[in-house]
Amino acid sequence: MAAAVVELTRELVATRTINPPGDEARAASLVGARLEAAGLEVTAHELAPGRTSLVARTRTRGARPALCLTGHLDTVPLGRADWSRDPFEGETDGDRLYGRGTSDMKGGTAAIVVAAERLAALGEGDAGLELVLCAGEETGCEGALAMRDLLGRCGGVLVAEPTTNYPCVAHKGVVWADAVTRGRTAHGSMPHLGENAIYKLARAAARLEDFTLEAEEHPLLGMPTVSLGTLSGGININSVPDFATAGIDVRTVPGMSGDAVLAALRERLGEEVELEPRVVLDPIDTDPSGEWVQEVFEVMAPLIGEAPEPRGLAYFTDAAALAPAYGTPPTIICGPGDAEQAHRTDESCSMEALEASAEGLFEIGRRWCGL
Repeated sequence: MAAAVVELTRELVATRTINPPGDEARAASLVGARLEAAGLEVTAHELAPGRTSLVARTRTRGARPALCLTGHLDTVPLGRADWSRDPFEGETDGDRLYGRGTSDMKGGTAAIVVAAERLAALGEGDAGLELVLCAGEETGCEGALAMRDLLGRCGGVLVAEPTTNYPCVAHKGVVWADAVTRGRTAHGSMPHLGENAIYKLARAAARLEDFTLEAEEHPLLGMPTVSLGTLSGGININSVPDFATAGIDVRTVPGMSGDAVLAALRERLGEEVELEPRVVLDPIDTDPSGEWVQEVFEVMAPLIGEAPEPRGLAYFTDAAALAPAYGTPPTIICGPGDAEQAHRTDESCSMEALEASAEGLFEIGRRWCGL
């Protein structure tokens, strides 16, 4: 199993799924064929042409609900900086495997697939597995949101996003919104005849720099954050711009509603700005004292060399879309990647962590399924 998870990660890294545009179909075909060969029932869902997500189920139909193991197939772009290694070759150096997606999160997806193959070979137990492998996570959980009607009955969700195999029980929610201003175009040599949309947006955007949202501090997630991520406008340098837009990224904590966040942003930005929501997903917050959570802590302790304590994460995952569709069962984020390697130039992942993840997911699944 150890060599298998590293090799599958390398194959997935070589299968380019940079989003945009995504092109996840090739990666979905690769893992889908393996899961079908292992005896799982695989259903494909097309988010868009070439944008394939998968739901794969073991054949067990026990009285107990299944365990959902989930990961995503897409990656972020390479960025403008030069890589010192080929981002799609899967080069190794010591314990590190290099390439786009090794940590976020083709390594985690590979660990899910390899663990599921091994579990399927054990036969039928008291419960089954439901693997949800998504397109479009990096642009707002698009694939997961589109598949919610295809999901079965699951009593727990494990997301193999990068945590260096430390089981985490909470992550922040998200509100992504576009702030839009409109004006009137004119020739750049006669700006007094126009109405400049960029000036309007610049005034409003500056009011976000020291803006904080009111919330009760969460013991694992802290306080919400607000970030201005993009700013653009105009059609050419010698025209007064009649349109400008900025992308705002808010990370929320339990107790906050998306509607309240949007209302607070509208008030802060002012009347010149239209606010258009893009993604609104609630946080994940699982009781760490629950029986299954404690069992996962027990499984992962020897693999990470310490007894886990409750932790939360600043980023969000597909669990924010999937867990509500399952009825908000206990949800854990635990995968082999390094969070600090996500989205970086020369991204890498520990091969030892990949092997430990596949072993840990197998044992977690074995106990859940009663095998």
